[in-house]
Amino acid sequence: MKAIGVDLGGTHVLAAVIEDDGSIRSKHEIDVEERSFEHVMELLETAISGALADAGSNVIGIGIGSPGNIDAQTGTIRYSPNFGDTWKGAPLGARLHQRFGIPVFVGNDARCATLGEYTYGVGRGTKDFVLITLGTGIGGGVVADGNLVLGAAMGAGEIGHHQIRPTDGFVCGCGKIGCFEAQASGTGLIRHATALVSSFPRSMLLAGAPMDLGSKRIRKAAQAGDQHAVAAWKNYISDLALGVANIVAFLNPELIALGGGVSKAEEFLLDAVRPRVDDLVTMAPRGSTRISIAQFENDAGALGAAAMAMRGGLRTGKVA
Repeated sequence: MKAIGVDLGGTHVLAAVIEDDGSIRSKHEIDVEERSFEHVMELLETAISGALADAGSNVIGIGIGSPGNIDAQTGTIRYSPNFGDTWKGAPLGARLHQRFGIPVFVGNDARCATLGEYTYGVGRGTKDFVLITLGTGIGGGVVADGNLVLGAAMGAGEIGHHQIRPTDGFVCGCGKIGCFEAQASGTGLIRHATALVSSFPRSMLLAGAPMDLGSKRIRKAAQAGDQHAVAAWKNYISDLALGVANIVAFLNPELIALGGGVSKAEEFLLDAVRPRVDDLVTMAPRGSTRISIAQFENDAGALGAAAMAMRGGLRTGKVA
């Protein structure tokens, strides 16, 4: 059995041929330069057509992980803040089913990434699992007792939007103050560094243009011992640990996996966040939730989307 797994992001479209054991046979990736629905549909059709040509026969379906809140029954995008007004009520699933004539399943991209890590990656073999992706924002998802938690209107798993600094935090893209996403995403790390600029006028982080101050640069400077970057990293870890500790209190999963760009710090990140989370968790046994780095980077979404197609949708019972 094989399926086409599609990861639809704000900057790229990735369509991959994926076998039922999680092996990836081929990838077709296209940059997204304009986010109107019709333009992105053209890119999707091109990428999926290439993947289908590589797959040959016996493709069970197409799974698509898309930003936003999705009506899983119809594959319609109810709304997608990342893509704008042209995506409100967009019939993504119906259009692609009409174009290709095989079953199409659409789910939230972060929930698909969670399913990918849980089915094929670091979450495999657990029953209670949480994925947190630390990128431009914070995405993720929850598996409880082997079930992907979706909520009454497919809105569960938005862990980036619980507030951890509601009075003195950064303004989140959702409009609230101090969301976990605003404080502890890759963008949050940049904000922590920017907030400390006046205290470190000789910082190596200030040598380049302001638009070059990315989370990767800050992380590497912190690892190299730059005082500005180390101070920003310390504040960032404090907020990341606070949000992770809240998730432990809410769910006490067996494993929390950290993905996204910031997770490439690996042990530098884990060595900082693990003891801080242990200090903050009070009602669950110390260490009962493990924290690790997610196995997949950019492929988790496509893998989970393909798994969704093979399962016949996200709402089909246990995935363990």
